[in-house]
Amino acid sequence: MDIDALPHLKFYARRGYGAKMTSQHQNTPNRDQIRRAPKVLLHDHLDGGLRPGTIVELARQTGYAHLPEADPEKLGIWFREAADSGSLERYLETFSHTVGVMQTREALVRVAAECAEDLAGDGVVYAEVRYAPEQHLAGGLALEEVVEAVNEGFREGERRARANGHRIRVGALLTAMRHAARALEIAELANRYRDLGVVGFDIAGAEAGYPPTRHLDAFEYLKRENNHFTIHAGEAFGLPSIWQALQWCGADRLGHGVRIIDDIQVLEDGSVELGRLASYVRDKRIPLELCPSSNLQTGAAASYADHPIGLLRRLHFRATVNTDNRLMSGTSMSREFEHLVEAFGYTLDDLQWFSVNAMKSAFIPFDERLAMINDVIKPGYAELKSEWLFRQAASSSGFAASED
Repeated sequence: MDIDALPHLKFYARRGYGAKMTSQHQNTPNRDQIRRAPKVLLHDHLDGGLRPGTIVELARQTGYAHLPEADPEKLGIWFREAADSGSLERYLETFSHTVGVMQTREALVRVAAECAEDLAGDGVVYAEVRYAPEQHLAGGLALEEVVEAVNEGFREGERRARANGHRIRVGALLTAMRHAARALEIAELANRYRDLGVVGFDIAGAEAGYPPTRHLDAFEYLKRENNHFTIHAGEAFGLPSIWQALQWCGADRLGHGVRIIDDIQVLEDGSVELGRLASYVRDKRIPLELCPSSNLQTGAAASYADHPIGLLRRLHFRATVNTDNRLMSGTSMSREFEHLVEAFGYTLDDLQWFSVNAMKSAFIPFDERLAMINDVIKPGYAELKSEWLFRQAASSSGFAASED
């Protein structure tokens, strides 16, 4: 997307519509506090978050001979540079290598366990991680074996995290590829494993030419089964994709949804007008799984300061912050928050708002979401805010003493 083609984005950035939120305390967090803050992640791809060293080792073990680099450090750089192209289609090409080494049960268990470990080490307390079972069958695994291997890995990663003093809960989202024809089959698979670690369903892949309505039978099936699903919509393609995902398919959440900004106009006098679709999304509290770093790579925003999340936050959309593909974007939840703190001056109150939004929007039962909010997220941020207050008090006392 060319930012110059969206003058209202440039206007709201220039006028400060993405600027610092008002807060009772100017409790801007430092890097360590951001890392320790309890975070919730709803949009993260398992095959987009591998450790470069793991890719190299799995390639050697499985005989995968197509890696562009054999050195882990150089490979990590290659992934980030290849993904940093401004094209979603080019971005998606990088997955041939990660998926290429994830074709055995052992590889899937390892990758899933390391995913949970890495997220927990970054302060994520709840995550929904998605993957497409149909992409992991080249080594002879059945769909059910793929799901069971990933679930085993997540449980192992949770155990390792606890042993290291962290706590995390990971739920799986089963993804169907929108260019293929297995959506109903994957939806049925998600429903069979819904009480065994799978919390919902998704479709992913290039949006252009593959509207979500191609998979209407899968979404209708899930609705009949009272199951949850999100849809990649409003990332590379615009408002029609969002409209179809909501009004034809009935999505519970929008994967990305960043292009809802196309239905919001900031006028010269500073007032904001929402179109019918944007008003519907905000009024219905439909969660937006926003992924700032990924959006910069695919051209949905020119910079963090220009990212629509600033305006969407100010307008009180149900905005959440996510990583999308940690390897390709060279990111983590902490880094995403760091970028937003720097761009918009966000405080601990703002980071808590994003985290509570995400937890409210998770696909686990209401009482479990409420317990996470009240027993984990709010107490965690309260502790960090108290650190800020004590630091401010100490600073004020030191200043007063020097005045004497």
